[in-house]
Amino acid sequence: MQKREELRIFQVREQTITNKKRLSMTPVKYPLVWQKNNFYIKIFCSIPNIATGILLRAGEAYIVIDPGDGILRDLNTEIGTKRILSISNVFITHGHHDHVGGVWSLLTYLRVMQKKSPIVIYYPKGCVEIESIHHAFMKVYGKTISYKIILKEIKDYKTFKTKNVTVKPFPVIHKEYLGDGINTRQVPALGYKFSFEQLKICYGGDTAYCEDLVKQAKGSDLAIIEAGHADDTPDDMHMTVSEAESIGETAKEYFLVHVPE
Repeated sequence: MQKREELRIFQVREQTITNKKRLSMTPVKYPLVWQKNNFYIKIFCSIPNIATGILLRAGEAYIVIDPGDGILRDLNTEIGTKRILSISNVFITHGHHDHVGGVWSLLTYLRVMQKKSPIVIYYPKGCVEIESIHHAFMKVYGKTISYKIILKEIKDYKTFKTKNVTVKPFPVIHKEYLGDGINTRQVPALGYKFSFEQLKICYGGDTAYCEDLVKQAKGSDLAIIEAGHADDTPDDMHMTVSEAESIGETAKEYFLVHVPE
């Protein structure tokens, strides 16, 4: 009987390890969901050049991260109109279209549904895409909007608190090709570490391997790490699967995202 019980315990442990490893395998099947107590995150999708969309819930607070195309549809299915109207914060890692493509539709929906409370958009310093979207939106709807949009440009990496969530922004390394398709440039880009009730979620956004991400992911309850390249096609714009796994394994649990289909 004792040996049988020991075998059962071993099988449970083995399954737990297998499940953790499975988070890092490709192809990724969305959505990805993680929850501990009242801290919840759902990654609707994170597909390179197509869309990203993430919902974070901490107690009664609803936060959107990188609202790419389709975020409004996903939020409506997941939480419905009443809770969409209660969204207090949006966090942007960088301005590429697959991370901000749904901002306009989300802001427009909040106007149509007569949101009353403010919404705060956090974004890295120099992210002209968010500023341009906001400027155009206010030019079209500024006189008929029922709620306040507050832009918060993150100029440093100081920890701050919003609602009941502590946020640590940190720099990451992300580049884009210039018009010649050969040369690249660094774009304003951030990762975020969200803490709630002693639980920590680290989201790196899009980045090449960098020490700041290594530091913030280590020991997190969940690390969300992009793996934009296969191991045989490394570059300085995204991480390979092996690089991403090496960081993810320093956290208690991890997801690999932004894996090419």
